[in-house]
Amino acid sequence: MKRLVALEPSERNLLRVGELSSELQDSKGAAAAFLKLAQLTENSGANAAQWYERAYSADSSDVEIALGYGKSLIAQGQVGAAIFVLEPHAKAGTASQELRETFAKALLAANRLSEAEPLLWQLFQLNPSRMQEITTLIGLFLDNNQDAEAVALARKLEQFQRGKGDRRALIASMQELAGKHRACPEMLEFMSELFNASNRESDYSQTLLKLFDLHCSLGNFAKAAECLDRAADVDPYESGHQKRLEILKGKIDDNRYKVIASRFTSLGKAESEPAKSDGPTLGAAALQDLMLQAEILVQYGMRSKAIERLQRIQELFPHEEDRNPDLHQLYLSAGMTPRYTDSAPAPVTPVSSAARASSNPSISLAAPVTGENTDVSHFTRVAEITRKLYRQSNADAVMTTSVNELGAQWKATRCVVAMRKPGLAPTAVREFCAEGFAKGESNTVAKVISAVQDLAISRGTLNISDALAAAELQPVREALATLGIASLLALPLSDGADHVGVLMLAQNTPRGWHSSDIVVLKTISDQIVNALNNAGLRRLVKSLSVTDEQSGLMKRASYLDLLMAETRRAIQQSTALTVVLVQFGKSSALVKENGEKAVEAAMQQIGQIIAANIRQNDLAFSYEMTTVALVLGETAEKEALMAVEKLRKLVEDVRISEKPLAFSAGVAEAIVRQQFDPVDIVTEVINRAELALDMAVAQGAGRVVNLAAETANAAVA
Repeated sequence: MKRLVALEPSERNLLRVGELSSELQDSKGAAAAFLKLAQLTENSGANAAQWYERAYSADSSDVEIALGYGKSLIAQGQVGAAIFVLEPHAKAGTASQELRETFAKALLAANRLSEAEPLLWQLFQLNPSRMQEITTLIGLFLDNNQDAEAVALARKLEQFQRGKGDRRALIASMQELAGKHRACPEMLEFMSELFNASNRESDYSQTLLKLFDLHCSLGNFAKAAECLDRAADVDPYESGHQKRLEILKGKIDDNRYKVIASRFTSLGKAESEPAKSDGPTLGAAALQDLMLQAEILVQYGMRSKAIERLQRIQELFPHEEDRNPDLHQLYLSAGMTPRYTDSAPAPVTPVSSAARASSNPSISLAAPVTGENTDVSHFTRVAEITRKLYRQSNADAVMTTSVNELGAQWKATRCVVAMRKPGLAPTAVREFCAEGFAKGESNTVAKVISAVQDLAISRGTLNISDALAAAELQPVREALATLGIASLLALPLSDGADHVGVLMLAQNTPRGWHSSDIVVLKTISDQIVNALNNAGLRRLVKSLSVTDEQSGLMKRASYLDLLMAETRRAIQQSTALTVVLVQFGKSSALVKENGEKAVEAAMQQIGQIIAANIRQNDLAFSYEMTTVALVLGETAEKEALMAVEKLRKLVEDVRISEKPLAFSAGVAEAIVRQQFDPVDIVTEVINRAELALDMAVAQGAGRVVNLAAETANAAVA
């Protein structure tokens, strides 16, 4: 009969052999026949469940039979039986990958998640492209209220991805996960840590706000306050902060409440007690914003509105004029004389350290101006919009933020920011459209932009209330009509003597622009150019393919230009700037011992790790074959040393021929002074960083040398 089956392995013959073998108590032969019959039936598209069952009944020790029978049971929804069949084989040390996959699938279907986790993790380690299976398991843990297990697995996955230098895929998966599954405090806290460590500030802030809402719903207001405090530290202007602050009122310690409230520049809108001089110190950002608003209002003759801001400053920051010369001068400009209880009214005098009186302020106004009807909400948003612009990390984001913020604030039909050199076509255009209006065709918008910018360059600010009838706009009248522009305001964007673009606000109805609006928009247009200078150069260089695709590091050719740009930004904003050189052994010795390809592969791995773990606005360059240069903006030497230690730990597992790489670093904080020439600052800090690295290498592997300037005059122009 077996010979007949060999000649003609039909279903009929296999069935006869299987039944005959069973009668003869030949379990192996019966199992083999029924297995072949099951496979033949399965290949024909029919249901082979009964033949797998008979094969398993004849020989349950056969791995191939158990795998086939287990798959059949899972397909029928009998996951409990499938687990019983597969478990003995899956736990054997010789279990195949396919069998472990099938067993894990059965465990997941049976909701035995904790048992499935180690199997899925082993499979993921063998093939990291299966990360989706791990994130799916995390989601299942959340849905089953196994929050601790979900977070533990998420942290384990984060550590694995960080070791590979690839957090981006994890972040994308976790964002998708958060949108599909139940939120829990522990998981949101982990995600906030992940976003913070990856410099994803917007995602970090939004996650903290979700965590705030969740803690409030659970009645955990102390934790909610902590989340709001951290979110305000990222963006104090996020919409809804005042409502969140009101939720906390009376539910947390009063002093804690005041400290959180002080982070918001719009604190004056919330009910609060008069600030006391011995109470918690209010945020410097709030003072700066109020002073900026008052200064603009004073400068353009809106004194009564300016006095309102100064009154608020007096309430929140009593006697601050004694310590702040700029505020003192602002009082003089507005004609205000601060008065405090128990002190006689007196004109504002030069800053002194006179004894401070009680902190219940009253204000004496000199020649107050009344009757101003201008809406000053635009003035109050200058600082807010400016701060948002400076938070953007690339030119596109700056332009998009500009048009969206300005278009919405001034209720324009269209708002356009375009980058264009006179006589040429626009190189970049971003457009805001009010609801109900479609974006214009690129050619049509380009025609209008070119004409409007040329006019604004020759005439200054262009304020046209009837654009279709204006003689100077007749060459583009058809384009204006197509875009539905009846009136417009255009301001040239200039970088020093160079004209770089134009800001245009347009309306579909006749509109005259108030002089105060123009003043504010001029201020913001300057800030747009500054923000583009700060963010645009770095991203522009990257877009021009100066970043090495393999390592993620920027090429040496862009090092000087970008360091110069960062230095100018540091001077402009009075912030710290530090240069770090990190060497991973002498390149000549490493190449001689291991070969050039092995060294390049190791440095590519190191580059990927560094590029994935520095802040978004930091810069990393391939300085030499085994040396990486870091430019750390807004970072003093102390913070730079902490960053170097962090990078040391991240790259310590990288090997060449199973040998660890030497690690040496030189750190040099630039001498940033307004009176120094940027070229001299860059030259000095480059030389000092290289000297620091030489000293570190001379002292032996693992050393970091921070070399401070011998004198602040080292960079004098």
